[in-house]
Amino acid sequence: MSARPGAPVRLPAAERRQAIVEAALRVFSSTSYAGATTAEIARQAGVSEPIIYRHFPSKRDLWFACLDQAWAQYRHAIEERVAELGEANGVLAIGQTGMHLRRERVLMPNLWIQGVTEASHDAAVQKVVRRHMREVHGFIADVIRRAQAAGGVPVDRDPDAEAWIFLGGGFLVSFADRLGGVLSHEDFAAVAAQRYRWLLPEA
Repeated sequence: MSARPGAPVRLPAAERRQAIVEAALRVFSSTSYAGATTAEIARQAGVSEPIIYRHFPSKRDLWFACLDQAWAQYRHAIEERVAELGEANGVLAIGQTGMHLRRERVLMPNLWIQGVTEASHDAAVQKVVRRHMREVHGFIADVIRRAQAAGGVPVDRDPDAEAWIFLGGGFLVSFADRLGGVLSHEDFAAVAAQRYRWLLPEA
C-alpha cells in the first residue's frame, strides 16, 4: 500500500540512523559538546527526540558515532586524493584534504577539542578519544611512509614524529576557528609552506 499524500516518509533504520549522525555532525561542529542538544539534532534530522534515543542510548554514544563518521570521511578523502596525486604526493594529499574539509565546516579537530574537554571527567570518552587519536596518527604516518617509499619525502624524515605534527596542526586549525582572529589565511599558508619545505624535496 502506498503512503498517504503528504505523510512523512519512513526511512529504513540504517538510513534514519545515518541521517541523525549527519545532522549531529553539523550541530556538534557548530557548537560544543555541552552546547549541542538532542532537540536541535532532532530538528535538523527531521525526527523527534525519542527517535534519536531508539538509535543511540545517549548523546555521548551519538558523539562517538559522529567521531567515527568524521574519521571515516577524512580517511576516505585522503586515500582518494592520494590515488589522484600518486603515493609520492601523500603529504600534499593530507594537507589539501584538510583544507577542503575545513571549508565544509565539518571538522574532525573540532570533535577532538570536545573530546579532550569531556575526557577530563569521563573515562569512557578518554578511552575512545585515545584510541581514535592513535588510529589517526598511525594512518597519517603510514601515508608519509608510503610517500617516502615512492621518493616523495626524504628518507631521513621521521614519519611518526611528522604525523604527530600533522595532528597538532589540526588542533591549531580548531583553535583558530573557535577563537577567531588568531591566525589569518596567510598565516595558515605560511605554516603550510614551511611544512612542505621541510617534507618535500623540491618544495
